[in-house]
Amino acid sequence: MSKLTPQIIANITDGTYIGENKDRDIPVKGAVRDNRDVKKGNLFICIRGARVDGHSFADIAFEAGAACCLTEQDLPDAKGPYVKVGSTLKAIRVLSEYYRSLFKIPVIGITGSVGKTSAKELIAAVLSSKFNVLKTEMNLNNEIGVPLTLLALTDEHEVAVIEMGIRDFGDMDILAQMVRPDIFVMTKIGYSHIKELGDLQGVLRAKTEAFAYMKPDGIAVMNGDDELLLTYETKIEKLTYGLQKHNDVRAINIISESIDLLKFDIADNKGQFSVNLPAYGTHLATLAPGAVIIGRLLGMTDDEICRGFLSYAPVEGRSNIREINNMTLIDDCYNANPNSVKAAITSMSSLPGRHVAILGDMLNLGEHSKQMHYDTGVFAAQNNVDCLLCHGNESIDLYKGFIDSCNKEAHYYPLMDDLIEKIPAGIKKGDVILVKASRGMQFEKLLPFISRQKL
Repeated sequence: MSKLTPQIIANITDGTYIGENKDRDIPVKGAVRDNRDVKKGNLFICIRGARVDGHSFADIAFEAGAACCLTEQDLPDAKGPYVKVGSTLKAIRVLSEYYRSLFKIPVIGITGSVGKTSAKELIAAVLSSKFNVLKTEMNLNNEIGVPLTLLALTDEHEVAVIEMGIRDFGDMDILAQMVRPDIFVMTKIGYSHIKELGDLQGVLRAKTEAFAYMKPDGIAVMNGDDELLLTYETKIEKLTYGLQKHNDVRAINIISESIDLLKFDIADNKGQFSVNLPAYGTHLATLAPGAVIIGRLLGMTDDEICRGFLSYAPVEGRSNIREINNMTLIDDCYNANPNSVKAAITSMSSLPGRHVAILGDMLNLGEHSKQMHYDTGVFAAQNNVDCLLCHGNESIDLYKGFIDSCNKEAHYYPLMDDLIEKIPAGIKKGDVILVKASRGMQFEKLLPFISRQKL
């Protein structure tokens, strides 16, 4: 029998099967919430959103090949079987927890205030040189994305790499109950969602909720360059990674060879080996030793690990870099907090040229926002940013921090249209240009204007 059928889904979710008897035991493989993503045999999950109700697309999903729908209401004249539950969101959590329990493969969970998506891609790239890997696609790391990822597991997969993102206390508890990680990776405790979590200790408490769902033989892999993670005591085995000498595995001799080649050595107390990573961003060298630890824990050789690094590719919107029209453009528009902005500035400063930072608001920093924006401006001034262009209500303090710390060129624009209008005057031939802000600032709109400049 298939691992999932409409009848099994009804049993697990305490739902009601509605459909013909002959369809109770048809195989169901994978789950989606968007009818445009439906593949033959999928479970289509009807979720009510603020603007769109998934129930309206059930018949379209059936026509595309869905084997079954998960709903909160009756579907008159439905074109296939469905399971009716009280809450589809709660049901997919229960279903994915059950489904994950059917697989005995290693499951790696990844969290952190910054760098978790890059860490996920690095770890998946390393492991893919030896294993068939299921990984979180893009940033589907929340209470909807995580169960959809788990429900994509098949018998062909040999390891799963699951990104786990949270906003508030209790979120990790929900995710970890589904994921049940065998290895839990933590990248950094930073200021992401500080408005909800209060302070760095709050961030740490929220993210470490996952340990309650790990077995005694589980392993924690933590960034030992982060003081809170270095000193955090776990009941399970703990291994550390980073750049500093005290870590179990570290990166040394880091060289940004070009915009698409980062070189470094991996070292531990037994020796070292060299890695070529086809990517931009010196921050990746901090994360890479964690991927090495994971590979070694799963029995990989250093040669296999090196081959895996060669397949790494960044996720769109995260430190994507290209040379265009006599300038180097760094698209890091996906999101921003003080830690990630400082990391992006540090990576940019490793490249030759005049460094231009086009920065916007870092949202959801709460009462800390004013000081954190100011401090980020100071950091930019002290770390080789030659010209700063800012936009956003919060970024006035970033601008003030910059001009209070140096005599370099800086401009603040209250309106996005003003920033767009002034971009041509702010950039020059040979510039290295970083574009970064929180996602809500929609700084990706700037990229076409920058790219069209003829220098």
